[in-house]
Amino acid sequence: MNVGINKITYALMIVIIGVLLNGCGDNSGEHAHTTTGHGDEGEAEVEKGPHNGRLLKSGDFTLELSIFETGVPPEFRAWATSDGRLLTPTDVDLKIKLIRLGNKVDNISFKPQGDALRGDTVIYEPHSFVVNINAAHGGKIYNWEYDNFEGRTKIEPKVAEALNIGISVAEPGTIKEVVKVYGKIASNTERVSKVSARFDGAIKSVKTSIGDTVKEGQILAYVESNESLKTYSIKAPISGVITQRSANTGEQTNGRNLFTIMDTSTVWANLSIFPSDRKRVRVGMPVSITTAIDGQAFDGVIDRINVMTDANQSVSARVVLDNKEGALPPGTFVSAEIEIAKHAVELAVKRTGLQAFRDFTVVYALIGDEYEVRMLDLGRQDSELIEVLGGLEPGTRYVSDNSYIIKADIEKSGASHDH
Repeated sequence: MNVGINKITYALMIVIIGVLLNGCGDNSGEHAHTTTGHGDEGEAEVEKGPHNGRLLKSGDFTLELSIFETGVPPEFRAWATSDGRLLTPTDVDLKIKLIRLGNKVDNISFKPQGDALRGDTVIYEPHSFVVNINAAHGGKIYNWEYDNFEGRTKIEPKVAEALNIGISVAEPGTIKEVVKVYGKIASNTERVSKVSARFDGAIKSVKTSIGDTVKEGQILAYVESNESLKTYSIKAPISGVITQRSANTGEQTNGRNLFTIMDTSTVWANLSIFPSDRKRVRVGMPVSITTAIDGQAFDGVIDRINVMTDANQSVSARVVLDNKEGALPPGTFVSAEIEIAKHAVELAVKRTGLQAFRDFTVVYALIGDEYEVRMLDLGRQDSELIEVLGGLEPGTRYVSDNSYIIKADIEKSGASHDH
């Protein structure tokens, strides 16, 4: 039943998101025909030349422009013809401006290479820009401009707010290096008390049973001494829970343990540290512990490390945890991350913002009301942050929450990478 409800809820969410985004996808402006791919959806198919590049025509002059990346980083290559005749590259002066989101401009000049003109600038990802072309030949100037957008969409701020699209700033961070381990909650044996009678005798009455919570000094039972025949009380030496009772009215105490009281206000997390990690784990290191059943998280530090190995050659590390709320009953299975080091990094983003785009891991940068992919080179990571080695400028605002909504809006048009 829950699976069915979740599927229905998910489907309704997608429908609502689609309606909202279709209502706010106006990319109007100087270049109104924006798309998510290289080439404009809804336009006529882009005419291609013999080198699979875009053909740009003006009268008898034709320029074929292609992004070339065979054996080299992406760069422009161009071929010019006049009346269908291939022109010598030295006879053409070609300059291109790539106008990126946020009005950043890449200026590209060209030099002859074989029968082609070769751009002098690497075209870095994303390949999303307005292409402004200026070519000169035979005393004439030729200009073209077209949109070459990919991984880009526009969402109005009010709609983004309604969709709970969270924004963060790419900035320096601290990556925590951790060792992941598993273990089990155990009672704090230093807070367990076994209670017996001071003087053997007959048990006259018992006031508590297994599972009862008692306070220090509370009467547990009354015993009539065999020697003095006087009745005295047995009191709880600590506060806790009765976990064992071997006392019934009319029985003789016979020097045995009558009650076991466990103080569960603190418990131990016994974590198994395997040999490969033993040298990296030390007393005093911070630990984040998560219960296997409901995923509750608790923080502590390594208190003790056993010198003896278990049967599987692991050693047990103890963490003392506050359990006043009773959320950690002994026997609970847990996982844990032991923080063994911290690394300051120059740039980091939240892992919640990461998405897959083509063969890249990306975040979506926000500039104005527009979102655009940023392909990332990544380094170290922890449960929250991941180090960015390249592909994103410090201070960039990016989508850190619900980034799948941006991905879905971009993919609805079928993002392509057509050169």
